[in-house]
Amino acid sequence: MAGAASKFGPIDPGVVIGHVHLKVADLERSLAFYCGVLGFQLTQRLGNGAAFVSAGGYHHHIGLNTWESRGGSSPPPGTTGLYHVAIRYPNRKALAQALQRLDAAGIPLEGASDHGVSEALYLSDPDGNGLELYWDRPSEKWPLSAEGELAMKTERLDLDGLRRETSPG
Repeated sequence: MAGAASKFGPIDPGVVIGHVHLKVADLERSLAFYCGVLGFQLTQRLGNGAAFVSAGGYHHHIGLNTWESRGGSSPPPGTTGLYHVAIRYPNRKALAQALQRLDAAGIPLEGASDHGVSEALYLSDPDGNGLELYWDRPSEKWPLSAEGELAMKTERLDLDGLRRETSPG
């Protein structure tokens, strides 16, 4: 890709994005969503100003704070900022369970896509922060072009099929 290459060489392949920190208007409302609906665990709280949540005992995957945003509103459309945070689930069944939680809580999806490499659910948190909940297919099943390059796509995700992942039998 022209203009996208670093003059310093590529980043170390072991680098990962460790956590995201979100400004929120109401800490309790955000905790009810991230812990109560999505199922993250509260790992630390700093009074009414901030909280840290994680999956699997990590110190935190998501920080939530009201330091500059208590009672604030979501950024208006047409402004720059975070598009969405992507939360990767370990497998299709775990993503189906997340969909089941969203359904039970009455939280609407804004989209659902099959990207060939992954299946994704799109929604917003209570502050309007975009979220993508997804799972990656095994890399050997990723679609490739005739030239052998990655060929991601955006097609409608079969939500009924995903919901059946949690059905017994």
